Amino acid sequence: MKYCKKLSLILSVMLVSMSLMACAKTTEMKTDTVESVKQMETTAETTEQTGALEKSVTYPVTVKDSEGSEVMIETEPEKVISLAPNITEMMFVLGAGDKLVGRTDYCDYPKEALEITSIGTLQEPDIEKIVSLEPDLVIASTHFSEESEKQLSDLGIKVLVLYEEHEIDGVYTMLETLGTVINAQEQSLKAVNDMKAVMNETKAVVSGLEAPSVYYVVGFGEYGDYTAGGDTFISQLITLAGGENIAKEVQGWSYSLESLVAADPDIILIDNTMKDAFISADHYKDLSAVKNGMVFGIDKSILERQGVRNAEGVRTIAEIFHADAF
Repeated sequence: MKYCKKLSLILSVMLVSMSLMACAKTTEMKTDTVESVKQMETTAETTEQTGALEKSVTYPVTVKDSEGSEVMIETEPEKVISLAPNITEMMFVLGAGDKLVGRTDYCDYPKEALEITSIGTLQEPDIEKIVSLEPDLVIASTHFSEESEKQLSDLGIKVLVLYEEHEIDGVYTMLETLGTVINAQEQSLKAVNDMKAVMNETKAVVSGLEAPSVYYVVGFGEYGDYTAGGDTFISQLITLAGGENIAKEVQGWSYSLESLVAADPDIILIDNTMKDAFISADHYKDLSAVKNGMVFGIDKSILERQGVRNAEGVRTIAEIFHADAF
């Protein structure tokens, strides 16, 4: 009898153990299944994204330039001339610096750009020099004259104008359009996403903080005072960085010394090369920003050239406006 009870106990223990093992196995299988599904979803998503990025542009392709004109690019351009510093920078950012056969005198960034043949200035490019370089495409931006565009077009040279005067989103559009034109969509997508990440991070830091009054010096002295009016691209960058442009009610670039003195801004931004002359000049040395050491020399190209470095520019001036927040 005792033997039967003992046997019954043993059998019960074995049944419980087997049940537990079965449950554990079932749980393990469920876990493995979930992980497998997750892995499959991730792989599918990655494959889809990669496939989209790796897809080459099919030529001919038609894009819309900043003047609203539709421009057809028959084949992938291999010889490109840039008629603006920001376009030159974008070409290098998109990994297409080797396509450049010409650039302007002002295209000085990155340093590799200086090795490319110059075709003159933005306003007066050397048309004969451009023709001699036999470009597939000429890309222009700011300060490009209608006369130059007509001359090149009449000579059968394809011209694309990319310029967005007012909105930071326009830079993203320029990058995307350029990426399509030169078959660098993956690189343009990355450049846009990187810019947006820096912009969003900076905006998050300065959000809700009191905005200092800011004056951006474009020019000063005997020939007049010039700044970035409220309808300019630079003014928008100042706002994004958490500052308040004292010239926001002005359109264009012309300003007056009287308005500057009356506004007496908290902070003045000026190109590094102009700072010393500005703070020592009679008309400006009594401004509060000058007296308080709040005149900051910066590399103006990170704000004035519409391109990838604008994100760096916004971050740079945000750190000036709100030093304690960074």
